Amino acid sequence: MNVHESEKIAGLLSSNGYTKVSNMQMADIIVFNTCCIRDTAEKKILSKIGELKALKRKNKNLIIAIVGCMTQQEGKATSILNTYNYIDIILGSNNHLDLVKHINELSKKKKIVQIESLDNNNIIEDFPIYRESKYKAFVNITYGCNNFCTYCIVPYVRGPEISRNPQKIIEEITGLLSNGIKEITLLGQNVNSYKFEDIDFNKLLIMIDNINVVKEFWIRFMTSHPKDLDENIITTIANSKHICNNIHLPLQSGSNKILNLMNRKYNREQYLNIIKIIRDKIPHCGITTDIMVGFPYETEEDFLDTLDIIEKAQFMNAFTFIYSQRKGTPASEMPQIAPEIKKERIMKLIKKQNIIAKNISNEYVNNTYTAFVESYDHKNKILIARLQDGKQVNIKNNDISLLGCFVKIKIKNAGISALLGEVI
Repeated sequence: MNVHESEKIAGLLSSNGYTKVSNMQMADIIVFNTCCIRDTAEKKILSKIGELKALKRKNKNLIIAIVGCMTQQEGKATSILNTYNYIDIILGSNNHLDLVKHINELSKKKKIVQIESLDNNNIIEDFPIYRESKYKAFVNITYGCNNFCTYCIVPYVRGPEISRNPQKIIEEITGLLSNGIKEITLLGQNVNSYKFEDIDFNKLLIMIDNINVVKEFWIRFMTSHPKDLDENIITTIANSKHICNNIHLPLQSGSNKILNLMNRKYNREQYLNIIKIIRDKIPHCGITTDIMVGFPYETEEDFLDTLDIIEKAQFMNAFTFIYSQRKGTPASEMPQIAPEIKKERIMKLIKKQNIIAKNISNEYVNNTYTAFVESYDHKNKILIARLQDGKQVNIKNNDISLLGCFVKIKIKNAGISALLGEVI
């Protein structure tokens, strides 16, 4: 989500005559697009902002702007200005469009702060976008979130969920495909709860799958919520021409007690049933997940429930995290688990998931697949491709003419998270 929002900010600046530079030393304007989902991310951002003090001292005309959800937290804008008095512009989550206007106003004002209420969260269409890739693109279909998981700050800094008009989505995707984009990822904090009038996420997927401006393209989506991933959606993916057999389905915990405390609105039995339906309907689906350890009240038995469910689910990949307190969320007021216990549990979880992932990776070896070549790693001189199920494949090949192409590859070797293949 943040990567795509940064593309929009870059597009806005580019369309107003600004040019992207390779390093901050050369910049006239530095924009921080912030994320506050995790406390560690916020601390890193503040550290980076602190590093700019010397740069601002050398170049008094340098404009520094901070935008995004971190600034939307109550009192955060004032706190930032008090600590970093060399910041020029602070904008909230939904004020990106006003950035250039405020840059132009700085000659008349010393500081500009615009943090608006999220209650009237309106979608701005036709936003200029500076896309990082010529071959892949992100497309938002929803903004905001209504779930209020007890550990998450997103609903408080992004506002209530709102869905884009499906025709606007189809128009954007059609335009991207017509201009050479081959892979599109649909985005939303809770992408599969999409609802616009009588069009739900399942109907939207069918509409997108039926776009016929080009013959070959792939569609992915993230992030799904287990409570909204029903059998109809899974069937649509199984029967589609373009929707990838790749589903990211955050688990967070394998314990019913912890899931309830997290306000996740499903239990382990329901989650495993969804996994079973996916495996039955899409046998070669790459299922990935998010898992958190050390949530308040988590006992050793609760943690063992999580280890048990990753064994049963057989995730291709898992993004694992230690729970960290987010001020302003209900979970931050709950009794906290000792750091040493969290560390011990995350190490056990990673070890177990790595074994599962390596075993899954080994099954690819000596088999042939279609892969999409998405980028080139200049440092290691390899092409980076991805299979439909989301598995990354590294190809020792310098032929950059393959970028943006679908190719046949044979898998020669396997690591935990990536495969080694060759074009055939």
